[in-house]
Formats: sequence, C-alpha cells, structure tokens
Amino acid sequence: MDSSTAKSLRLPEMTNAGLQAAAPVMAVDEFGQVREGHIAEERALTLYLNNREIVTLMTLGTQPELLVLGWLRNQRLIRSIDQVEVVQVDWETGSAAVATHEQIEGLDERLGRKTVTTGCGQGTVFGGLMEELGDIRLPETALSQSRIYDLLQMLNNHNQIYRQAGAVHGCALCREDQILRFVEDVGRHNAVDAIAGHMWLNNTPGGNKLFYTTGRLTSEMVIKVAQMGIPVLLSRSGITRMGLDLARKVGVTLIARSKGRHFLVYNGAENISFDAVPETAGKPGVSGD
Repeated sequence: MDSSTAKSLRLPEMTNAGLQAAAPVMAVDEFGQVREGHIAEERALTLYLNNREIVTLMTLGTQPELLVLGWLRNQRLIRSIDQVEVVQVDWETGSAAVATHEQIEGLDERLGRKTVTTGCGQGTVFGGLMEELGDIRLPETALSQSRIYDLLQMLNNHNQIYRQAGAVHGCALCREDQILRFVEDVGRHNAVDAIAGHMWLNNTPGGNKLFYTTGRLTSEMVIKVAQMGIPVLLSRSGITRMGLDLARKVGVTLIARSKGRHFLVYNGAENISFDAVPETAGKPGVSGD
C-alpha cells in the first residue's frame, strides 16, 4: 500500500491475538509404541458486530483479526475497510468484537438470507451474493504453463502446518512468480477469508494475482475469489458443477487437479499459453473430489 493510499484510508484499531496452530500430543502407533507428534488446534471464535452475535468460526486462530475482516468483507456485511473502527479478539471468551463508526444499513435483511455451503464444517453465505455476482468485472489475464509449474513447485514448500499436524487446508495469494501470502486453517473458507482480510487492510488489488487452494473449487470459493477481484483460481483438488457454472459466469480462469506436471483447465483455457507441454503426456481420467 503506497503512502498516499494509506493516508486516505481510516484503518481500524486491532489486537494481535494470533495463537500457535499445532499442539504436541502422544499417540500409540501400529507397533504399540508411544510416539510424540502434533495435532492441529481447533478453536471456536464467535464474531460480534456492534454487539450483535453474527457467527461462530472454527479456526486455528493464527490470524484471527484478518479472518474476521475477510469474513465480513466476503459476506459484504461491511463494504469498506474505513467503516471498521475496532477489531478486538479475546481468546478467554472466544470472541471477536467488531465495532463500526456507524451502524450498518440493511444488516437485518442480509442476515435473514443465508445459504449453507459445502465449506469444511459447513460454511454459510449471507445475503444475496449470488445476485450481486453480475456486478463483478474481472480483468483479462494471460498465464503460461511454465509459470504454473514454477508456482506449484514453490507452493510445495509452504504447507508447514499440514506437514507437522495434518487436518488443515492452505490458501495462497500469488503473482505468477511469487507467493505473497500463505495461510493455513482448519477450513479452506477460513484461509481464503484471512487472505481477503489481508488484502482489504492493505488495499491490495487482485487483478494481477492468482489464488491457490488445497481444497475443492466450490461455488463458495469462486464467489469469494471473484469478490477479491482475482481472475485465476488454482487448486490441487477437484471442482463442483456450481463452481464451474459460476466461474464461467464471472470469468474466473479455473485450474484444478494441479499436482506435479498435471493440471486440468475447466474454464479459461484460451488464457493459458501451453509452452511447457510434457514430452510424454499421460491421459489421466477426470473425476470429482
């Protein structure tokens, strides 16, 4: 964020209440031997907006303030970061209190309409986000196959919590040649919300970015990435029919089953330059997740 933009934005006061993502435990293996290892933490964080209870998020708790901001942004309950006055996380009460400078117009109506999604642990989308997708205009993009391979190689080195404890999803905000932000959480929707909060707080544009997730590409993932203004969505997992339909509607380039030298472009293949075709290309089957 440049200095002129920083001066023009009224940023919220925030706590810095991030916690460790994994806890040491003892387990007995298949040989009957006691082994020390780690498991992922899972914490309940109840979000209050202007003293009104909104939702309880299950999270690792590593970046709770960004998670809360990103969730509010992606639900479009708050339209601008300078509306937010305070974000205060208190783990003793398991709460995140958000206060705005002014009351939120139309909040009752938006909270009255919700869709339970396929997000891990069941995500929830409030308000008429489906109807609002028609207002989103994503920029045109061009991406080379060789850059996809380079990015996948870099991403292999970032799944730290997964390698230590398992049971988590990872998401990343990327340029073609750089990983800008990597977040792991118990649900992929939490990880994408934390990145959305980071982008919102820093006024980061999405037009020249890619978004990577370890999870499947559902309607919820496409909606959130489109709202963040990011034109390319990349996953090592599969897709759903509604995710594909929405990607076609808003123009998200959708790349799934991305692992090693293999990937499948379900939407936007015309935006890919196939400059690194494997010499002996196999023909793996296409399946769901």
